[in-house]
Amino acid sequence: HKTGILGQKLNEGKTKQIFELVDQPGLVLVQSKDQITAGNAVRKDQMEGKAAIANKTTSCVFKLLQEAGIKTAFVKQHSDTAFIAAHCEMIPIEWVCRRVATGSFLKRNPGVKEGYRFSPLKMEMFFKDDANNDPQWSEEQLLEAKFSLAGLSIGQCEVDIMNRSTVAIFEILEKAWATQNCTLVDMKIEFGVNVTTKEVVLADVIDNDSWRLWPAGDRSQQKDKQVYRDLKEVTPEAMQMVKRNFEWVSERVKLLLEPQASGRVVVLMGSTSDMAHCEKIKKACASYGIPCTLRVTSAHKGPDETLRIKAGYEGDGVPTVFVAVAGRSNGLGPVMSGNTAYPVINCPPLTPDWGAQDVWSSLRMPSGLGCSTVLSPEAAAQFAAQIFGLSDHLVWCKLRASMLNTWVSLKLADKKLQACSL
Repeated sequence: HKTGILGQKLNEGKTKQIFELVDQPGLVLVQSKDQITAGNAVRKDQMEGKAAIANKTTSCVFKLLQEAGIKTAFVKQHSDTAFIAAHCEMIPIEWVCRRVATGSFLKRNPGVKEGYRFSPLKMEMFFKDDANNDPQWSEEQLLEAKFSLAGLSIGQCEVDIMNRSTVAIFEILEKAWATQNCTLVDMKIEFGVNVTTKEVVLADVIDNDSWRLWPAGDRSQQKDKQVYRDLKEVTPEAMQMVKRNFEWVSERVKLLLEPQASGRVVVLMGSTSDMAHCEKIKKACASYGIPCTLRVTSAHKGPDETLRIKAGYEGDGVPTVFVAVAGRSNGLGPVMSGNTAYPVINCPPLTPDWGAQDVWSSLRMPSGLGCSTVLSPEAAAQFAAQIFGLSDHLVWCKLRASMLNTWVSLKLADKKLQACSL
């Protein structure tokens, strides 16, 4: 049912209201408003249709991040102007990430020219406090504030996680926007503590108020809320222009969810006795959204057939990475590698008895062969994904999120261990 019985209003901001959902404990409804504001609401206007545009934008962005594997509060779009999210207690910090120096950074850092590129990205924090114009905070101030939300104390571990997550989220959205020839210049996000799981997750919204977006890296074509902030006076014509920009972004953002290129992995195995090993490769490929086909062919016993299978996959124009799974003497990988321009990965299923000897048939190649050898089936799939990630941002985003999640889980494991040993 679409309605979701609305309980009390939990919160209201400049551009949205948050309601509890009576029939869905732990979830809230985030309802957008048709209001646009600048300079902590010094300037504010109604913009008919803004709620729907903002909701569409934020829902697409959160979907992209969630499919990549980033933990967020977003659950699903509910209506044109609202989405459902996990109930979070918000951490009152705006995390700002910058690739290109512009805006307030230039005022705070005189002498830096607009367009200066930050590599690595530049991270800044601002404490949410309208009365004092959201002052910039240091990490020390955040730690000393000793926030406690939903029963979680915000300490060094949590701050590190939010820092790392902000960078990963920025890089994922930057990569996605690059497919539309748009430069993501900078961005602000907020985190909350999920009241049910007590996890720090990306919360609030990410819409056209959250970033600067310059098509073709050209500031004069900016499509974000800065256009509204910069208006000399707010006329109906000016508001129409601002609205057109917002609509442009909400249409474009849907394209970020579409793969740029489709590739596939073809696993060739010498015999079906290696099936379990190959299934692991296939399962790992699925986690990156990469189609994977399994074939049986022996380069020793049926070289003509191996080459015919190879030609079939070369002939239909789909970019392909071959994975050769052959135990004992691996003729399969080298024969494939010597006869195709596509990448070949050896992933031999090594057994304890002869593995130390067998592995050399995958490692020591005649000249002119470029196949790599990766022993773990999951790692072979990951390597194939890294190859496709060069041309498909959706695969790259999954790899990037996975890197973040691995880092976070190590961090949390260490925190838990310290708590036990204290």
